[in-house]
Amino acid sequence: MKFTKMHGLGNDYIFLNCMDAILPGDPPALARRLSDRHFGVGGDGLICICPSETADFRMRIYNADGSEGAMCGNGIRCVGKYVWDKGMTNKRKLTVETLSGNRELELHLRGGRVAGVTADMGVPGVGKQHTISVKGRSYTGIEVSMGNPHFVVPVPDPASVELPAVGAAMERDPQFPGGVNVEFVRAAGRDRVEMRVWERGSGETMACGTGACAALAALAALGQVDPVVTVSLPGGSLEILYRERDGHMLMTGPAVTVFDGELCQEVWDGADQ
Repeated sequence: MKFTKMHGLGNDYIFLNCMDAILPGDPPALARRLSDRHFGVGGDGLICICPSETADFRMRIYNADGSEGAMCGNGIRCVGKYVWDKGMTNKRKLTVETLSGNRELELHLRGGRVAGVTADMGVPGVGKQHTISVKGRSYTGIEVSMGNPHFVVPVPDPASVELPAVGAAMERDPQFPGGVNVEFVRAAGRDRVEMRVWERGSGETMACGTGACAALAALAALGQVDPVVTVSLPGGSLEILYRERDGHMLMTGPAVTVFDGELCQEVWDGADQ
């Protein structure tokens, strides 16, 4: 089966066109095999593009550990590029079904191909602020839902956080029974946010679109930022608009195709490493 490797700000996924094909028999196992950066293609997960009864396309997301994700901001931008560049749609505005509901995309073209995408990420659900203790330290953050769960922690310097240890512990903290995405953020001005992210099921990634939106929602609730911000991540920047008239988050960022390939039968059928 053919696949395409794509990324949004270094948040990379392996994409399968499942419009005319049957989904793999065991998508979680396939996601684990293909996401392995030594024995597979390498990526933060697997995204299957499928038919939808309620939207133009449907997106199924499987994290690197095989767990199914509800939504992925960088991934959905890449879906928009994939379906346009491969001639699967002639719409510059389209909808994609996710487990978090349908999301609207606007495609931005350069030379006839998609260079960037604006995604309507919906209305954030800003929850309670509370403190958790991990690795001998206390961290105060705000829970935010972007269709998937986030815990946004303002810190003086995100770069100084021992993310592999702290993020992994927070993801599995008993206060988050289903796990959680963790963002360490700093308002570097009214219009700029610095962020590092630990993604549920994938670990530290170069960027997270839903996390960037969650960061803006949390910092706006604290009165630290304006409704339009640039979120700086290790992989680059996202532009986020918190639309005041209806509370929707609009996220704009790049989408990049890395290469196309074909899965060998032994990889497709193989057992987990």
